[in-house]
Amino acid sequence: MFWRVYWADLILEGILKFALVGEIFALVFGAYASLARLGKTFIRGTGIVLVFAAAVAAAYAPRSEVFGIIHGAFLLEQTTYLIECGVLVSIFVFSTYFRLTWPRQVFGIALGLSVSACIHLATWAMIDNSGLPNSTRLILVFVNMATYHACVMIWFYYLLVPHKVATKSAVPLPENNLDVWNRELERFVHP
Repeated sequence: MFWRVYWADLILEGILKFALVGEIFALVFGAYASLARLGKTFIRGTGIVLVFAAAVAAAYAPRSEVFGIIHGAFLLEQTTYLIECGVLVSIFVFSTYFRLTWPRQVFGIALGLSVSACIHLATWAMIDNSGLPNSTRLILVFVNMATYHACVMIWFYYLLVPHKVATKSAVPLPENNLDVWNRELERFVHP
């Protein structure tokens, strides 16, 4: 019963993660219509390649000694992290190539998701495909847990700590610069 609930949780989690990645894409590229269309094509192509890569990786993964439903859950998790990691890295590369600026909160969420996806992909691949003893698997599960908590701290930082705005002028501007404008206009009109 636990593993069936775990499967349902994995499927729901995957749907929510991909919806979040889609929202990140929309927030980063939404202001640039033509770039957003090109980016959607690029991300869809990347997604298709990643789905095929994940399917091949799952097909050639060695069968473990554990029950099929457990092995399938590990493969589903590995597949989800492979696709998530690849799409997020593609969004970072695409936006960096076009030198787009990210909103601070969106960048923090994407950074946390990327770190989490990369570490989880590596650990779940090792857990499922390398035939490690249970003690080593347990250590990798704790690494996953620690990574998730570190990502939560990244999200807290980017969402809760206010962004410091740098001053752009060394000389403070007057509160009311109408006097300055008026004086310059008078100088221009009456030389």
